[in-house]
Amino acid sequence: MIHELLLALSGYPGTIFTWNKRNGLQVSQDLPFLHPSETSVLNRLCKMGTDYVRFTEFIEQHTGHVHQQEHYSSQPSQTGLHGIYLRAFCTGLHSMLQPYRQALLDLEQEFLGDPHLSISHVNYKLEQFQLLFPSVMVVVETIKCQKIHGCQILETVYKHSCGGLPPVRMALEKILAVCHGVMYKQLAAWMLHGLLLDQSEEFFVRQGPSAGGATVAQDEEDEDLGIGGLSGKQLRELQDLRLIEEENMLAPSLQQFSLRVEMLPSYIPIRVAEKILFVGESVQMFENHNHSPSRAGSILKHQEDTFATELHRLKQQPLFSLVDFENVIDAIRSTVAEHLWTLMVEESDLLGQLKIIKDFYLLGRGELYQVFIDLAQHIREGTTPPQDSSPRDAPSTGWAALGLTYKVQWPLHILFTPAVLEKYNVVFRYLLSVRRVQSELQHCWALQMQRKHLKSNKTDAVKWRLRNHMAFLVDNLQYYLQVDVLESQFSQLLQQINSTRDFESIRLAHDHFLSNLLAQSFILLKPVFHCLNEILDLCHNFCSLVSQNLGPLDERGAAQLDIMVKGFSRQSFLLFKILSSVRNHQINSDLAQLLLRLDYNKYYTQAGGTLGRYVL
Repeated sequence: MIHELLLALSGYPGTIFTWNKRNGLQVSQDLPFLHPSETSVLNRLCKMGTDYVRFTEFIEQHTGHVHQQEHYSSQPSQTGLHGIYLRAFCTGLHSMLQPYRQALLDLEQEFLGDPHLSISHVNYKLEQFQLLFPSVMVVVETIKCQKIHGCQILETVYKHSCGGLPPVRMALEKILAVCHGVMYKQLAAWMLHGLLLDQSEEFFVRQGPSAGGATVAQDEEDEDLGIGGLSGKQLRELQDLRLIEEENMLAPSLQQFSLRVEMLPSYIPIRVAEKILFVGESVQMFENHNHSPSRAGSILKHQEDTFATELHRLKQQPLFSLVDFENVIDAIRSTVAEHLWTLMVEESDLLGQLKIIKDFYLLGRGELYQVFIDLAQHIREGTTPPQDSSPRDAPSTGWAALGLTYKVQWPLHILFTPAVLEKYNVVFRYLLSVRRVQSELQHCWALQMQRKHLKSNKTDAVKWRLRNHMAFLVDNLQYYLQVDVLESQFSQLLQQINSTRDFESIRLAHDHFLSNLLAQSFILLKPVFHCLNEILDLCHNFCSLVSQNLGPLDERGAAQLDIMVKGFSRQSFLLFKILSSVRNHQINSDLAQLLLRLDYNKYYTQAGGTLGRYVL
């Protein structure tokens, strides 16, 4: 019977120990020579044998290393599990079972030498596996039931290895070390050669942009509440300053690679994963670019073999060490980042390119755009579509459709991506609209000055005061944008670039610069952006009215002027209310700076927060 027991524990049941698909190994019922206590011990051993059979079944399904037995075979396609991490797990599981197999062989030798040994001796020799197998079976069942895939297997094994039983912890750590071998091979291919070897989407780096992003709900219709001329929508936005989501406002990023966060094990921080992503993207860019090797050189400075040795050393470690792992990643990242800094700043003249971007996208060449506005004004007159409260919807015609195209040279394209350039274009269109309205108001002043010696009527006085108040607001807005925002932020960007030799620091500084432009220009702050657009539209319409009616206004013109007066009064009140009432908003300092320029002599406050409230 002992030999049948050992065969059953090896996965080969017979007549005394039978296999049931539902319950596994069992002792045959009503055997006359077995005492109930012996039956109890044998059932405990059968439970362990059942786990072993199911381990081997799992391994066979996914690796084919073990010959299946007909009595417990199943089809691999039923599980839906696949991938190299699963195969590595099975390989580690197979190695973990080797001491158990050896223990059965040792027992076979002992019983051949001493046939009088008892079942209790078998139970004693295999006791450690009676603790180990159920815990490992929990891991296997978790992978099967939850269909754990790829690097998620690392997380699953790691979590179960943190228990208190030393045999369980040691066994799972060995399995985890085998699975880490796959990860290190993928890391070496990605970081040293720019190759993403991941046919089954198991790695935590993916090709294409990151998934996700919430959708933005459609704007509600304006409902005039009859309270100070404010709509319900404007009042709600005044109470809850909602930011326009950057990723929904602008064109989606055309990023070639991104992190698959759900695949990242919890013991590898996001910051380390981002370094891995950065290195692989950079190396991949160099590998794929047909550039002169004499100029580009090796992005890893010909240290590929050294770094490969370091990754292999990590692979050989029995336990994963985050400190050692991050040190190696940092060494590779620093080499790549410094080389990119040299290539961009010294060879590609990044500072010169940023100056060009400032001159054109950010209207640094003011005289150029003044001439452009003057020449193009008549061509585009009347074709500007209505401004929306969000720059998300790109119009097809008119001034708001203008944009700049920048042909980015390699390798600056990794800094000036299409999404980044689109953000620059959003800022450009906004700055151009402010500059154009300022120019129109100045032209309006010139027309009014030409007629100041003529007899004026009541509407002329209203036009003078309205233009004066409009110019006051637009001039201060323009000065705030150009001096307080653009010049200040650009100066900080140049300072940060000159104080580092790390490309990632440059990219972070540039992203911060661009985000600050969008935020401090109020493009991302929906209520302020909407209000300023309404004011600019009113200014433009007023200038058109003055230009087309140099003489006294007729009844229709007077009615239009009355609408503009009320509209400007309402919007200036709303703007003042927003700027002065918000206290705890994250960009409160920007609101306060613009308010300081508009209300430096307290005129705005004394007027009750309203410009242009007068009667025709």
